[in-house]
Amino acid sequence: MVFITEELVRRRAEHNNMEISTLEEVSLHQQDIEKIEYLDKWCRDLTILYLQSNLIPKIENVSRLKKLKYLNLALNNIERIENLEGCESLEKLDLTVNFVGELTSIENLRSLYNFKELYLTGNPCIEYEHYREYVIATLPQLKRLDGKDIERSERIVAVQDYENIKKSILKQQDEYAAKRAAEKLKEDQKNEIKPGFDGRWYTDINAEAKSSDDSDQKQSEDHAETNKNIENKDDNKTFWNEKMPFTPESRKATHQQLEKERKENQSTKNSDLQPKRQIRLATDDGRILNVNEAKIDFQLIDDEKNNSIVLDVACYKYLDTSLIDVDVQPTYIKVTIKSKVLQLVLAEEVNPDRSEAKRSQTTGHLVVTMPKVKEIIKAHKPKSKASSVENTSSTKSNKETASTKSTSTKRYEKLEAGDTSIKNIDIRNIVNDKTQNQKKYDKPSPKISEITDTPDDDFVDDPEVPPLE
Repeated sequence: MVFITEELVRRRAEHNNMEISTLEEVSLHQQDIEKIEYLDKWCRDLTILYLQSNLIPKIENVSRLKKLKYLNLALNNIERIENLEGCESLEKLDLTVNFVGELTSIENLRSLYNFKELYLTGNPCIEYEHYREYVIATLPQLKRLDGKDIERSERIVAVQDYENIKKSILKQQDEYAAKRAAEKLKEDQKNEIKPGFDGRWYTDINAEAKSSDDSDQKQSEDHAETNKNIENKDDNKTFWNEKMPFTPESRKATHQQLEKERKENQSTKNSDLQPKRQIRLATDDGRILNVNEAKIDFQLIDDEKNNSIVLDVACYKYLDTSLIDVDVQPTYIKVTIKSKVLQLVLAEEVNPDRSEAKRSQTTGHLVVTMPKVKEIIKAHKPKSKASSVENTSSTKSNKETASTKSTSTKRYEKLEAGDTSIKNIDIRNIVNDKTQNQKKYDKPSPKISEITDTPDDDFVDDPEVPPLE
């Protein structure tokens, strides 16, 4: 038996952020619910309620839903319309394919002044003579019945002959009630367990057989289980081939049979499945094994230059990093990707505390760098002459750059004497040969040309040119 629970309602209220106190619409169809409860306390603001395709035998616990406008109870086991007087805003009621035989119960809807549509298609009451006329005359506010509009002339005719129609309806209703009582009695007798032979023998003849071997006992159990499966299949076949009346009990029995077959199929599937192979990460004596349960590509590189071991795992590009777990041990590494293990034994011992793991943002690869415990001692290489020359030149250049930097930072102004055009000064013989130095550093005397009145030989006196003053 399935009940309406808070968890079920919250799961169906995803469109309302799982809040049920402000819920206005909820669908609880095809849940095999057998009783309406708690909705009038948890969801007071409901306007639309879907409860079709369940096993509900009675309308109850909805009278407090003052804002309810549409109630769908199609394909249930309802036999009477009741407990809807408090639903003041109810406009539409769907009771398609139920077992409503007491047609006079629609008088409970007369006080609902907003009520407009009613669906009773597929119920026993529609087989009554003058069924439509009776409903139209009983509910004056109704505008649509079984998907068909109610005309004014039709209502006038129904109201004029209402008394005779009601007597006919009551008579047919009593006949259906007697028929329904006989069906219930027959169903109770069918389900009643009578004392007697149940197919098993109770004797003490085989009392000594209890001490038989376990193999024989197991074989008998297997044989009994196969016989039971065959019997269940035969029972299922006879159930579906048997003719059954269309009653609430038969509908409930059909649901139970479907649930039983579903469980049987599930149990057979589980028994046919092979047990999952257990992944061994180590042997019985503690030796670590190489395992690639994830079946993922990887590269294990021995980086001698940096004295470390690098593991490159080709993780999926869009795999969330929270689904990856890395465990570095001195002799092995274990990477867990979505509960799948990649375990590798290392050739040398590493330092787990100094290890680091990084994830590429472009490819998604996981790179784990594990420094080795044993450090490699490298031999000192003697420096060659070329390298020494290069070093000296580099030191000189460094000094020059340093001097330029210092001069750029600190600038001094110097007073220069003499001719600034003389740059290279030879100070080797500054004392020995004074005459030579005197000649070398004497300033050349400028040539002075005298102006004479006598013209040059090439001079031509042009009379047209005015004289210079």
